Amino acid sequence: EKAGFVRKPEKGGLTITQVASPLRRPVIVPSLDNETVDRRDRNHVAWTSVRQERWEGELVVQGEIPLWLKGTYLRNGPGLWHIEDYNFRHLFDGYATLVKLQFENGRLIAGHRQVESEAYKAARKNKKVCFREFSEVPKYENFMAYVGDIAKLFSGASLTDNANTGVVKLGDGRVVCLTETQKGSLVIDPNSLETLGRLEYSDSLGGLIHSAHPIVTDAEFLTLLPDLVNPGYLVVRMEPGTNERKVIGRVNCRKGPAPGWVHSFPVTEHYVVVPEMPLRYCAQNLLRAEPTPLYKFEWHPESKAFLHVMCKASGKIVASVEVPLFVTFHFINAYEEEDEDGRVTAIIADCCEHNADATILDQLRLQNLRSFNGKDDLLPDARVGRFTIPLDGSPYGKLESALEPDEHGRGMDMCSINPTKLGKKYRYAYACGAQRPCHFPNTLTKLDLVKKKAKNWHEAGTVPSEPFFVARPGATEEDDGVVISLISEKNGNGYALLLDGSTFEEIARAKLPYGLPYGLHGCWVPKE
Repeated sequence: EKAGFVRKPEKGGLTITQVASPLRRPVIVPSLDNETVDRRDRNHVAWTSVRQERWEGELVVQGEIPLWLKGTYLRNGPGLWHIEDYNFRHLFDGYATLVKLQFENGRLIAGHRQVESEAYKAARKNKKVCFREFSEVPKYENFMAYVGDIAKLFSGASLTDNANTGVVKLGDGRVVCLTETQKGSLVIDPNSLETLGRLEYSDSLGGLIHSAHPIVTDAEFLTLLPDLVNPGYLVVRMEPGTNERKVIGRVNCRKGPAPGWVHSFPVTEHYVVVPEMPLRYCAQNLLRAEPTPLYKFEWHPESKAFLHVMCKASGKIVASVEVPLFVTFHFINAYEEEDEDGRVTAIIADCCEHNADATILDQLRLQNLRSFNGKDDLLPDARVGRFTIPLDGSPYGKLESALEPDEHGRGMDMCSINPTKLGKKYRYAYACGAQRPCHFPNTLTKLDLVKKKAKNWHEAGTVPSEPFFVARPGATEEDDGVVISLISEKNGNGYALLLDGSTFEEIARAKLPYGLPYGLHGCWVPKE
């Protein structure tokens, strides 16, 4: 049954649509200035701060939501890019906006709410940036204040806890928003989207940063802790129901002044793949009051690129190979290649690879994202990079394109797979591709890595976020399920979109009361 809109006038001319649960009056986020409306007209809603702090309501559904789809899709990402009249520089600086799409009996309740990190609360209270964000740092009143902040940097006190990157459901049911800093691990309520507090790690492993994308299953939580002092990585595991990370093993970097950035990493059934990218952390850049074009990182092609393979059970390193230079934010999946006798001969690891071009980071400055004229083709090429890591002791691995990049418009990022295929041989992946000319991925694409073909969804003027695959319960086919994405439209509107995981045809959409800012990564919380 399709519900109609019940309109209630709200402060600021907004409407609440058929409220599903009692809500406090939505808090209007402070406007940029008197030109806010003009600015909204000028900038795509994807790159515009969220209109208010929270909202919830039922959406009118066009098409049909499958009745088996019961649960909540959560999407995290930066959503507030200004404080008072100060505008942030980079996409990754924004304070986290958590969005939910709650599905039950063919109905859809949506909502969004700001993640209440210490960084966000301090910025609202003091009307200025108070912690070190991705590119933003507090403005110092004098040199001694700067020196004091540097001292706090080494203890981690001045680092942000703005958990604006991903959201994961742990095996024990806790739902956690994450970012690159360890202190930015915040537990949230998946229904109300309320921030419940920090996930305090109870071990003594220390360190200030970790991979923003742990591998999370019902059985375990695996992540990497980069060591900036003695360049390398700790591979750690955390059991459900605990806050204690235990070391599986350590990888020492082969080259370079610091570890490579590990935004994400892949695993197979028996191994963890630790990437050592030539885009490396840079302590000096962390200390700077103004950002460099590569922000917290430095490009070191002379240090080469490596992949290390660690046994999950023993912590032993079974391979460490040099590979061609690469740049990736997101690994898609990895699996073990076997010979006829069932012996593992190689690891295959797939990623969204930016042709070893680190300038992609600077492309994500808000000024660049907001200034697109619709004509210039500014998005750097990307592909599905497929690594082959031999386990026979040879020193080199291979990197090639898993399919012809023109299949997906030479744009490639923000990927998901059927979670039952994690670490196993798989055929399908879902990602954002490109229909050129563009300056940012603007399509949804289904990749068939066996046939080396892609199916693409595109609607002119839209910016779709990560396509998230939810498998149908009891499904036997890998692509039997739905793909969920939130779409930001050029005219300032937005909608939730459902595509059939197999045909990649639209099955339903539901218009939001207003367009939402671009978001990053999501998770699925099934209804118990």
